[in-house]
Amino acid sequence: MKIVVDAFGGDYAPQEIVAGAVKALQANEKLEVVLVGDKDRITEILQSLVFVSDRLEIVHAPDVVTMEDIPTVAIRTKKTSSIVVAYDYLKNNDDATALVSAGSTGATLTGAVLKLGRIPNISRPALAPVLPTVNDRGVMLLDCGANADCKAENLLHFGVMGNEYMKALGIKNPRIALLNIGTEEEKGSEMIKEAHQLLKNSGLNFVGNIEARDIMRGNVDVVVSDGFSGNIALKTIEGVAEILFGELKDTVKSSFKAKIGGLFLKNSLKNIKNKYDYQKLGGAPLLGVSKIVLKCHGNSKADSIAKTIEQAYTLSKNKLIQKVSEAVAK
Repeated sequence: MKIVVDAFGGDYAPQEIVAGAVKALQANEKLEVVLVGDKDRITEILQSLVFVSDRLEIVHAPDVVTMEDIPTVAIRTKKTSSIVVAYDYLKNNDDATALVSAGSTGATLTGAVLKLGRIPNISRPALAPVLPTVNDRGVMLLDCGANADCKAENLLHFGVMGNEYMKALGIKNPRIALLNIGTEEEKGSEMIKEAHQLLKNSGLNFVGNIEARDIMRGNVDVVVSDGFSGNIALKTIEGVAEILFGELKDTVKSSFKAKIGGLFLKNSLKNIKNKYDYQKLGGAPLLGVSKIVLKCHGNSKADSIAKTIEQAYTLSKNKLIQKVSEAVAK
């Protein structure tokens, strides 16, 4: 199976993207990668890495979709851009099973819907990152930005897709929760209360409502949300983590005594930072489209790209799309 990689998407493209692809190929001998982007530049980077493999294919795409481009316009007009050519390759080749990109989120989502199309019976695709938890189990939050306005049926589909995704990662009976303003069943908007009933009667392992403060405690495996609320929850978590780590760093440097204490705590603090480092978790899947699409953070470097490519391989091997299709059809 081939994993298609947008080599010119992301803040550190193409150097880190190509380096990440090489790391993934070195770690998995069964993996095949298709790098899409300016062929001369990709070849130049590969030569600097001293890497040659018959499991690596380069597809030329001279143009790039930037953050300033309007996603819908760019997908339709920039036909030789790396993301558009990558989607065309993915759509037209049966042995290509997944796409990885760290480029424009809007272009990646728009391209997936316009180029690949939705899985039958799926009402809306959902962007679904897996977040770190205190027990290292991880929790999926979906949707976190693809759909600002949702119906109860959409949230039911999100629950089904999240359930199948976590099962593909080895969790046998994922615990599904609904993001709400309280844990009581009668709380929330009319749409949320309706979604609660649909999830409750779905046959999923639905454990009820969850508040945003409990998302990362590790008590559930999937948190279902509309894209507006999910995105706010995600950005709040990211912002608070960034502030706390920054404050802690400044405090350790604030005095001689603090620096001495920091030396004793150095390894422990490093372990905490690594535990909550999103770069180690790979990309966020766009669930609901007809092939696997994984969106990396824009500032992802080689290790994160390699992790996401391996993630795409695992999901492909475990037939995620087929299982989601079958689950939704039921």
